[in-house]
Amino acid sequence: MSIPTLWVMVSFRIRSNNIKPADGRILISEPLMNDFFFGRSVVLLIEHLEATGTFGLVLNKPMKFNISRISGQFPDFDAPVFLGGPVAKEQIFYIHTLGETVPDSVKIIDGLFWGGDVEALSMLAASGIANRNNVRFFLGYSGWDSGQLQSELQRNSWLVSSATAASLMETSSENLWQNCVNQMGKEYESWQRFPKNAEDN
Repeated sequence: MSIPTLWVMVSFRIRSNNIKPADGRILISEPLMNDFFFGRSVVLLIEHLEATGTFGLVLNKPMKFNISRISGQFPDFDAPVFLGGPVAKEQIFYIHTLGETVPDSVKIIDGLFWGGDVEALSMLAASGIANRNNVRFFLGYSGWDSGQLQSELQRNSWLVSSATAASLMETSSENLWQNCVNQMGKEYESWQRFPKNAEDN
């Protein structure tokens, strides 16, 4: 039996989210978003500028291979690769908790950094300092033109929240969306009960 349309609209309407998108915040997709890249996704916003747009990475879409398979700069590194989004899927991006030990990296939130010198990261990986627990690689990214993300927020497509480096890097990809929803409180408990496909109910 399908879920009544009116009940769906009332149940996942975002009612008390006053947090604005900004660098270092996350987007949590509404439960019935039917999209290969963004369904049940958590997106880390790397850069959000009202005038030019938004750049982010989907955190919980793991691929079935490690970085050593696709990059000669990390020949023995078993760190997993995630699908960062639908844009520039041939490019590699990374976040990490290694801080200034990776020169030119940019702080996103306390304890979590974006990019940096790839040769330095390669050396850290070879020495074992960089490992699958403190570095995360992505193919592609998620991008919104100016005003596009705001339009999607007005349609209740996303819930904006804050997160810690530990919660993003240490939570398994299978549980990340659910854990982020749980952090938003009881008014979003109903999100957990929606099947991924409403017709499956």
